[in-house]
Amino acid sequence: MEFFPLLELPEEIQAVVVERAARNSIQDLFGLKASSRSMKALAERRGVYHFLDVLSVPWGLNMPSELLKACYAEGNPSTLYIKGVQFFYTFNLKEEGLSLMKRAADAGYERAVYTHAMTRAIFWGEGKYLSRIPIESLDRIGKLVRSVKWCWGLWHTPEFKERMALFISHILPKFYSCQCGNPVERDCPCLWHIDVTKDDNMCPHCLWLKEIGLFLRDFEPVSLYRDTRKW
Repeated sequence: MEFFPLLELPEEIQAVVVERAARNSIQDLFGLKASSRSMKALAERRGVYHFLDVLSVPWGLNMPSELLKACYAEGNPSTLYIKGVQFFYTFNLKEEGLSLMKRAADAGYERAVYTHAMTRAIFWGEGKYLSRIPIESLDRIGKLVRSVKWCWGLWHTPEFKERMALFISHILPKFYSCQCGNPVERDCPCLWHIDVTKDDNMCPHCLWLKEIGLFLRDFEPVSLYRDTRKW
């Protein structure tokens, strides 16, 4: 198969290719950047920073602060999300944090769609945002969000811990008492077992209770490893 040389495409199409590469992964972007001078010039345009998913880069690689600031300045959804989560869950700046998460969610950033919906459900009892999470992607996105470990352990606010205690005392018993999904009898019907008690045939109500429970159990807030107040 013959391949059409990328550099023979019109510059505006080359720019779209660079943006798509940035959206896919930072590795793809830097691969294009290293391929030619013209690609390097396109990849270094500030507008490209809008499309990078900085959470696709292992946090341990210590991305330069200036790069993160540049991404945030371009309205990059992943940096809006990171800052929003840190503001809400670590600094207890709820209004600012929720607004940033919503901006990222409205931009279609799936981690933000999930976390914003969970936050509204847990802190305000608003379930309407849960419908923005595609059911077919719920398990994948939930695991993606909860898999991120922010380097310095748990920095949950007292209010978050209160919400978790309220869920365990008032909501969790409803999950275990519902007989949907071929429930497995547990000596200890606790939050720890919420993901292994019922199969995939559980009712929609219990499905969302399970997801909220997993978020309360496993989600870690952004630590002070990156202080986004400096962005």
